[in-house]
Amino acid sequence: MHDRTPKHELTDSERLDRLRLIRSENVGPRTFRSLLNHFGDARTALEHLPDMARRGGGGAGRICTVEEAKAELAACKKHGVRLVAPGEAPYPTRLATIDDAPPLLAVRGALEVLARPMIAIVGSRNASGAGLKFASTLAHDLGDAGFVVISGLARGIDQAAHRATTTTGTVAVLAGGHDRIYPPEHEDLLAALLEQGAAISEMPLGHTPRARDFPRRNRLISGAALGVVIVEAAHRSGSLITARMAAEQGREVFAVPGSPLDPRAAGTNDLIKQGAALVTNASDIINAVQPIMERPFALAARESDDEPLDFDTDPSERERIVALLGPSPVSLDDLIRMSGLSATVVRTVLLELELAGRLERHGGGLVSLT
Repeated sequence: MHDRTPKHELTDSERLDRLRLIRSENVGPRTFRSLLNHFGDARTALEHLPDMARRGGGGAGRICTVEEAKAELAACKKHGVRLVAPGEAPYPTRLATIDDAPPLLAVRGALEVLARPMIAIVGSRNASGAGLKFASTLAHDLGDAGFVVISGLARGIDQAAHRATTTTGTVAVLAGGHDRIYPPEHEDLLAALLEQGAAISEMPLGHTPRARDFPRRNRLISGAALGVVIVEAAHRSGSLITARMAAEQGREVFAVPGSPLDPRAAGTNDLIKQGAALVTNASDIINAVQPIMERPFALAARESDDEPLDFDTDPSERERIVALLGPSPVSLDDLIRMSGLSATVVRTVLLELELAGRLERHGGGLVSLT
């Protein structure tokens, strides 16, 4: 088995191969990791993609060509963007530990801030005046204490947190490519924060963000941070998705209480009821994360990285697993228990189905047929 984390700077050819693999159809971060761990390098994995998709019952997905990958690398250079892998500087160390860490992260700006401890501040786009003022004060105080504030460059709470920390260091996580800023009116804010801060994205240049890209972005916000502060959030808001992801990633979750009469505080008040730490000032956050910062921290391979794959699976076993799948999400553990097959066989079949475009992955390790 091979650890997905480079122990050295990638060579130009390794970076090109990894870019081709992650830009190929039906290859996401988890699939990328499984392929790299099994085959040892991206080039070998690319060679096996068509056969694996065929065994999954679908046609071979489109594979990114050498020419396309070279063109993207050239465009990145033109825009001052670097593509870095987990374990390389300046890839945020904590982000590299999440299950679906981007295999290549597009970064630009004052990249040294990505090595500093981060606190995420997110909240309502339609924020109240009091919420905006508190987010600004909280971010400013955290910045003065040496923390980098990370957020999503959105309207409302996000932009208030960024504006308060342009001089101390802030990180904007983009839902689209570095040349497709959303919302467009925050292009000036992004330009200002890049002088002392940075912007990161897992999307290629030219990618305009869609609705489904924002939850993907949110997992990067929480994954790179020590903890996530929710300032204002209504029920079923994107900020609550970020809070859930933070909890799943083992990050601290903080919430700012609000008036029971304001629907913009309904989500944050519920978080506090559910166990999120109540925040009234920056000291509440600093005191909570200080013990975490003092503990030794090193990149470690995920437990699932060591799971082998078996491409000699019997067709009847594959059919048994497919029969258990449907439009309703189910967990890997349930599939193993109900099929009576080994984890190795089930993981292999799921990977083949995903490469065939027949499998969808959900939060919490759930999967369903498309």
